Amino acid sequence: MLELILGGYAALIWFIFIKKKWLPWNIKSQIGSAIGGIVLLATIIFTVNIITPGSEDVRVINFVTEVVPRVQGTITRVAVEGNTIVKKGDILIEIDEKPYQLKVKQLEAQLADTVASAKTLQQTYNAAQANSSAAQANLDLMKKRFTESSDLAKTGAGNRYDVEYFQAEVRKAQGAFDTAKSSEKTAQLRLNAVVGEDNASVAQIKSQLESAKYDLESCVVRAPADGYPVAVTVRPGNYAVSMPLRPLMSFVWYDQRIIAFFDQNELRYVQPGNDVELTLKALPGKVIYGKVDSIVWASSQGQIVQSGTIPTAPAEMLHAPLPLKYAVKIIPIEMDGEPIPTMPMGARGMGGIYTEHLKPLHIVRMLVIRLHAILNNLVFKLP
Repeated sequence: MLELILGGYAALIWFIFIKKKWLPWNIKSQIGSAIGGIVLLATIIFTVNIITPGSEDVRVINFVTEVVPRVQGTITRVAVEGNTIVKKGDILIEIDEKPYQLKVKQLEAQLADTVASAKTLQQTYNAAQANSSAAQANLDLMKKRFTESSDLAKTGAGNRYDVEYFQAEVRKAQGAFDTAKSSEKTAQLRLNAVVGEDNASVAQIKSQLESAKYDLESCVVRAPADGYPVAVTVRPGNYAVSMPLRPLMSFVWYDQRIIAFFDQNELRYVQPGNDVELTLKALPGKVIYGKVDSIVWASSQGQIVQSGTIPTAPAEMLHAPLPLKYAVKIIPIEMDGEPIPTMPMGARGMGGIYTEHLKPLHIVRMLVIRLHAILNNLVFKLP
């Protein structure tokens, strides 16, 4: 584009000074024309880079999920091959579910036994109440006999032996009553120990059973989103472990993000919603349209990492590191009814942002982007 502008400027100088000879073509006009051309190019370059900042570092980014099973076991089926488009919820891997089925059956039997035991808690509590009542009645009777024998002994109608006997019986009855009352409280606590509508022991087994059923369901590993698996090297017979260090495969989400990196002084006029055009080497000849989603006003150079080291300046005679660029998130959009093209993960290219300032000069950036799109058709290497 700059070459076209420079060529047009040279043609204008030729037309004025050589063709029409409206002005003399001498040393002064020659120097003036050269300086004018330099000033013109510098003005256009500096202005365009501010009102329509361009980036040579545009990247297509996909989310990637490392597929790690929740449960471990022998793989019985690999339902997909690499680079095959699947939908969210489609089966990827199946793990031998026999051990988890047995665990579920064991807990179902244990739950049935616990439910039956819980139903007897009311009967146990009723029996404990009856024992407490009987112990209370016996205690009251022994106290009455002790009082009567004491009164008879005082009048000489009774003997001292009966008093001591009933006194010992009162103590025995009191101990029996205390034991019965403690058993009654224990039975009441067990009866009243509920979680929701279930007895505590029943609720505990139910929770274990739900966990076992979840493990059983987890024997089938499904796609976390629309996308395609890569690096599918597992085969039936391999042993899957629930460790992030041993993923079964990598799953690439179909949902994509476009990130462009700009120098720190280029984004002064950029706002969310500004128009964007970009071209990728993986899609030669195509211009992709988009909108600015947001600017990530952060870089790793501004991060203070937690440590005991005191921050230091660069050593003497060494230059400070160059400032890192800021990332701009771009949302691709349809233009003139043309659908958004499928962009390969990791595709690189260049692009430009069109701000609301000096819109007539946007044509310069547009032409540059389209020229790059055409040049992307060429492969610069020897066969």
